[in-house]
Amino acid sequence: MPNRIMVADDDREIVEIISDALTDEGYLVSCAYNGLQVLDLMQSEKIDAFILDIMMPEMDGLETLNHIRRETDAPVLILSAKSRDIDKVIGLQVGADDYVAKPFSMDELIARLNAHLRREHKREKAEDILRLGQIELHKSKWQAVVNGVPADLSTKEFQILSYLFTNKDRVLTREQIYSAVWNDRYGGDLNTITVHIKNLRSKLGSEGHRIKTIWGIGYKLEGDG
Repeated sequence: MPNRIMVADDDREIVEIISDALTDEGYLVSCAYNGLQVLDLMQSEKIDAFILDIMMPEMDGLETLNHIRRETDAPVLILSAKSRDIDKVIGLQVGADDYVAKPFSMDELIARLNAHLRREHKREKAEDILRLGQIELHKSKWQAVVNGVPADLSTKEFQILSYLFTNKDRVLTREQIYSAVWNDRYGGDLNTITVHIKNLRSKLGSEGHRIKTIWGIGYKLEGDG
């Protein structure tokens, strides 16, 4: 699916020019003309990168960037007529990934955007696979691989293993595991955790020993030291 780019500037002509160029490049584009519109659109659309003007009404680009960074690590390019170094520094300190001063070359803007999206894709791809010993956890595929062979895990077994991976070397109570995997903070039959852990250890084969029972408390996934 094509990446969706948010273009925000109070100059509608600039928004239209950038939007047309990005559409020609195969991107999906969302348009906003002030910071509040950016935040509203973020509630209903997954934005893969942002191009923000600094000087916008309602909420300026730097304040908008502050709000964006609370929700996502997607690349943000600040676009502004301001060329003072202090403005660039503030933008980068707040969390921008790049700064492009007006007037700008459309080819350069697109090239920079493409470069940031490539880096983001590589980062996401690297984070998609978690490794511990001979266990690989492929999150997007919902698959665990042990010693190079896919393990036949049920959905709940995979979710439990994923939760243990996320909290490696931390002791987790059965209540915590149940709440995280079954999305029920009141807890249910906690014996089901015991059964799933037993099956999980068996299916992980030689790596099953990493799931340690902490008597009277719960379990932990043991790392490599």
